Amino acid sequence: MSEVALSVNDYLKNNIRTVPDWPAAGVQFRDITPLLQNPRVFRVLIDAFVHRYMAPAMRPDVVAGLDARGFILGAVVAYELNVGFVPIRKKGKLPFTTVEETYELEYGTATVELHTDAVKPGQKVLLIDDLIATGGTMMAGMKLLEKLGARVIEGAAIVDLPELGGSAKLRDAGLPLFTLVNFDGH
Repeated sequence: MSEVALSVNDYLKNNIRTVPDWPAAGVQFRDITPLLQNPRVFRVLIDAFVHRYMAPAMRPDVVAGLDARGFILGAVVAYELNVGFVPIRKKGKLPFTTVEETYELEYGTATVELHTDAVKPGQKVLLIDDLIATGGTMMAGMKLLEKLGARVIEGAAIVDLPELGGSAKLRDAGLPLFTLVNFDGH
């Protein structure tokens, strides 16, 4: 099949590398780095997000990216939309006054932080990351933004792993989601 006949979603999916048994036996790791390495594929990826959020009804006031791959996507999308970008970081990485949110991992917990002046009450925020698995990181990011009075208009990611339940959990919490590629399994 020629590349031209592929949908954007299939084109992107074909450029995601699956690494078996990483980081643990039985896990099929979905590696997005090939999407970033090829300038043509990277442009298609970014354009898929930018074109969605250029629409007046979907246009955010700011883009928030989740540590760390959400920084890559979010910063470029924010730049293309001509809006600000704010990083949601792992605990202990931000130098100014922060708010924090702790969430559950498969084994233990993690905490993310956001500067207290990162968003203003009422701002519309696009929350972006590379992948939705269990949904914990994106849920924590949404809670942080809402603590500061912002309204998360949508959560966006390249990949959804629906069998892990994260996307359903996020939608049940009231967060609309936009993802480009679904993979069965995990």
